[in-house]
Amino acid sequence: MGQIHYNAWQLEFKQPFGALQAGNNVQFSVKVDCQNVTQVAVGVTKLDENTVFYPLTQDENEPGKYTGEIKITTSGLYHYYFRVRRENDAALYLGHLHGGTGKETTDISKVEPFQLTCYDRQVPRPEWYRNAVFYQIFPDRFANGNPHGEIDGKKPNTFLYATTADRPMYIYDENHKIARWDFYGGNLRGIIAKLPYLKRLGVTALYLNPIFEASSNHRYDTNDYLKIDPMLGTEEDFKTLVTMLHENDMHLILDGVFNHVGKNSRYFNAGHLYGKQTGAANDKNSSYYEWFNFKHYPDQYDCWWGVDDLPTVNKDNPSYQQFIYGERGSVLTKWNDLGVDGWRLDVADELPDDFLRAIRRNLDRYDDRILIGEVWEDASSKVSYGHRRPYVSGDNLYGTMNYPLRQWVINFLQGHSDPIKAGEDLLTLVENYPRNFLLDCLNNLGTHDTERILTVLNQSVPLVKIAFALLFNLPGIPCVYYGDEAGVEGGKDPDNRRYFPWGRENTELQKTVHYWSDIRQECESLKEGQTGVMVAGNEVLGLIRYTEDSATLLLVNRENQYALVRDLQFMHVPASLQQAIEKRVAGLRMAPFTTRFTELNVISVMADEDS
Repeated sequence: MGQIHYNAWQLEFKQPFGALQAGNNVQFSVKVDCQNVTQVAVGVTKLDENTVFYPLTQDENEPGKYTGEIKITTSGLYHYYFRVRRENDAALYLGHLHGGTGKETTDISKVEPFQLTCYDRQVPRPEWYRNAVFYQIFPDRFANGNPHGEIDGKKPNTFLYATTADRPMYIYDENHKIARWDFYGGNLRGIIAKLPYLKRLGVTALYLNPIFEASSNHRYDTNDYLKIDPMLGTEEDFKTLVTMLHENDMHLILDGVFNHVGKNSRYFNAGHLYGKQTGAANDKNSSYYEWFNFKHYPDQYDCWWGVDDLPTVNKDNPSYQQFIYGERGSVLTKWNDLGVDGWRLDVADELPDDFLRAIRRNLDRYDDRILIGEVWEDASSKVSYGHRRPYVSGDNLYGTMNYPLRQWVINFLQGHSDPIKAGEDLLTLVENYPRNFLLDCLNNLGTHDTERILTVLNQSVPLVKIAFALLFNLPGIPCVYYGDEAGVEGGKDPDNRRYFPWGRENTELQKTVHYWSDIRQECESLKEGQTGVMVAGNEVLGLIRYTEDSATLLLVNRENQYALVRDLQFMHVPASLQQAIEKRVAGLRMAPFTTRFTELNVISVMADEDS
């Protein structure tokens, strides 16, 4: 045992738990079990600034306990560790180890500090969003709503699949560039036609991959931000979709691709798709010329990750800024006025902080609009282009695409992390995020950028059912990638973008998603609750969500053998709730590859100290 005792996940040692709002105090306590102590202090460092030490005061009623309260005045990313000075002996330091606990050393160079996230304000939680079950649709691959499946707006120099059962593939030229884009013919009318299916599944909101005019099937190469792609339909079709969604108490967010445009867009127009005299690549006097950075006109220019089909736009250009988020006539204003309920921002790391804040201000002019960013890492400590991004500060994004949580599910179900490590990894993310930001993140088991969850889990339907159970019980908003509930497989892009298998669905997985959608609507703790973890004999993982007067417990046995619920260990769970859980589940025997869900009616579980 060490001589300094601390656990960031227990209120006995740190209050409040997790992230802190700027202008508030944080209280630290440590227990020191050594002689000749001359000073105990906590060293706090804001990113890129010097460490400041704050002395802790010895508790008069508890020998060896030292406590201090610090006011954090500005938002940002902070780190801290503890220092114990001793008479005639080397100082002791305590930094982070795992699971909220610390690692002791006399070598300050070996200290790994604890993280403390400080934010400006909590992001809102619109009622429709906090209750949402999302469904992500790649429009070309979901459904065709035309009477005989005819395809509208066919694009030149492309190919169409003979059947929807065909596997997607890319056709490359000698330079390994895509020679012809491929299409199945899914459209907005198809989505409209399938709304009854989605409603039966329990879906309450849609996230659509890009729908604006473009050359490719993915449409991240926008050609015209103000026009629906003709293959997907018309603006009238879009209005009908929005109207029908809202009439069914459903909502819609769109994919905003504002870092780059298509090479053949009306703004760049390298291929003269919009005439020979328009666009930045054809005319230096074009109103769009200043949007782009040409290295050698017109063939060499900044583009996204070296992909010359995607010229990068200068987000600092005032004309482009007004075009995207200006109050009148902008891209955001047009589609928001037509009833869009929010946006998911593609490659948010590429968008400057002020650009994100301006988008947020545009959305804040409307009621209950949400803003989600594509960020693949822990958003609280994300650094891009040498700059720490203030995603969680409260003035830009509501949340992010929660890829870290997706990886957490996969690591656990593939056996890369045991239940104890899984619990520690989960609570680390919970600790790092402001509460509302965490609850507003859009959770997924897969997207258009990842392998399908059934493929990742080696076609194991039982494990995919467990993955769905975790998705709907974890903090955040669940989002199902189209077809995952139907048993669609798929490796890397483009294989992960197969057409929906209408008439050939895996009904077992569909029933699983429907079941958990209903459970989530019924349980307040799954929408608003704190998050705790229980581990039983390092075999069974328990995911606990709790509010002041209710709680839920999801038990998971991921192994291909029976497991006994025994030797319970808890992380970030109040004592009274621990007792209630132990009475309910101790001694249970769980079958292989199963989950068990329990709703607990516990009065004032938050009144106890965490333990």
